[in-house]
Amino acid sequence: MEQNILVAVAWPYANGSIHLGQIAGCYLPADIFARFHRMAGNNVLMVSGSDSHGTPVTLTADSQNVSPEEIAIKYHEEFLDNWQRLGIEFDLFTSTRTSNHEKVVHDIFLKLLDQGCISKHEMNQPFCETDNRFLADRYVEGTCPNCGDSGARGDQCDACGQTLDPAELLNRRCRICQEDSITTKSTEHFFLNLSQFQEQLLKWVSSQSHWKPNVKNFTSSFIENGLKDRPITRDIEWGVVLPIDGYESKRIYVWFEAVIGYLSASIEWAKLNDEEDRWKDWWKNPKAKAYYFQGKDNIPFHTIIWPSILMACGNLNLPFDVPANEYLNLEGSKISTSRNWAVWLNDYLDHFDPDSLRYVLASNMPENGDADFSWDEYVRANNDELVATYGNLVHRVLTMLHKNFDGRVSEIPDSAKIENELLMKTNIEFEEIAELFSLAKFRLTLQKIMGVAQSVNKYIDQEEPWKLVKSDPEKAHIVLSTCLSVINCIKIAIYPFLPFSSEKLNDILGFDTTVMDIGWNWDPRSISEGHIINKPEPLFKKIDPDMIDEELTPTKRIL
Repeated sequence: MEQNILVAVAWPYANGSIHLGQIAGCYLPADIFARFHRMAGNNVLMVSGSDSHGTPVTLTADSQNVSPEEIAIKYHEEFLDNWQRLGIEFDLFTSTRTSNHEKVVHDIFLKLLDQGCISKHEMNQPFCETDNRFLADRYVEGTCPNCGDSGARGDQCDACGQTLDPAELLNRRCRICQEDSITTKSTEHFFLNLSQFQEQLLKWVSSQSHWKPNVKNFTSSFIENGLKDRPITRDIEWGVVLPIDGYESKRIYVWFEAVIGYLSASIEWAKLNDEEDRWKDWWKNPKAKAYYFQGKDNIPFHTIIWPSILMACGNLNLPFDVPANEYLNLEGSKISTSRNWAVWLNDYLDHFDPDSLRYVLASNMPENGDADFSWDEYVRANNDELVATYGNLVHRVLTMLHKNFDGRVSEIPDSAKIENELLMKTNIEFEEIAELFSLAKFRLTLQKIMGVAQSVNKYIDQEEPWKLVKSDPEKAHIVLSTCLSVINCIKIAIYPFLPFSSEKLNDILGFDTTVMDIGWNWDPRSISEGHIINKPEPLFKKIDPDMIDEELTPTKRIL
């Protein structure tokens, strides 16, 4: 039965380039998940966009002496290029700068205000006496009261992952002037009354038995510690204006506004497709399932804040799952954009293959704990696994079949016991693989697929068709055709991970339709007798370790 699957993906701040930690954290797993469900025939809507407001954007604009809008547009265009080159397929990747987004945010703000879920309070806001301005959270820096890290911001400490309030920071300083001339001044702001939802949220979270333990435990602990009402407006100039007269100098704060983007993007997508009410199929259909792909630093925004907003709205689907990943480190150290300790996606794609990266990141995805990316491991995984196990299997089978039998597939008779056992085993394996896909267990899924490739390699080494071609060509033809049948199944199963090479293989195998058009059809006997393949060519390239050194050492283009 067809399902409506919403794949909601974290909105990257439009203040800088995408790095591999972000890809491994949410964008690649989201794309893998969406591709599988599209192949399975489900109705998938995958949305995200550039988080164009917030202080990260204004900070970058300040440093480059340009407007925040210029920065937001620049990186939005770069993101779109990144997604295309890496094969991340959104139904819509939009921006929080759109009039549609502003309208949806206004509608929800006013609805929550009318229902008493938003209230006004006086609050003390950080104020820089040197610059004579109120400071947004990220313009306040200092020492984290929890872990002691000296680089904490007024909204969050990246070192320990705790959300913070500027008043909690020790040794506070202004990000603009770097002075400690920070005082506090009273100002009126609107608050989301999170405390109203404490019991409702706790009951809802406790019922989510399918959530990852790290997501559920973190969320439960956060709620049990007591939810505090949070201000959702700031004295800033860049952002969504308040839809209330008399508050023209204030803006709706990004952490409230940006999460509404999943809904506004869905509404925008429906309008762009001339089906204005179609978004309701994913947001108001009780049988639809919404998956929110995030990094672990964004868990509370998607398991507490956004659900509370949805609860207040009353008629919109809550998240079904938030399969948040842990962190991807680089060469044993935490990725730091401020220290330029990162592998930037656009730089990587200028020099290396996208499917190679998709494979390496998926095989080491930080699903249940932090993972590490190293260039040595990247080369090893590409050369010893992707090329040697899968790529070499494909190339030698197709080459032998093309050379000795003009690329023509033979019948696999019922009497071929070993061959039919291999096909039966493949069928069972792929049923298990489909289940793992649906559970978003991608590391294990990829391991299972590569395990099938290894079993075929073992079979072909055992049967030695290169010898049988001379002594028993009929048997050799059956062996190679059996291998080809399994390879055709692998092509389908591995497509969510390796879309470019799967489509390339699909062309070599002589199919007129795309892999996506074929869908989740992995019948080992789907290539019939007499089918002719095209001239084979290698799917992947080995990476020379010296090439990595050449890119990293003299040019420093990747790191």
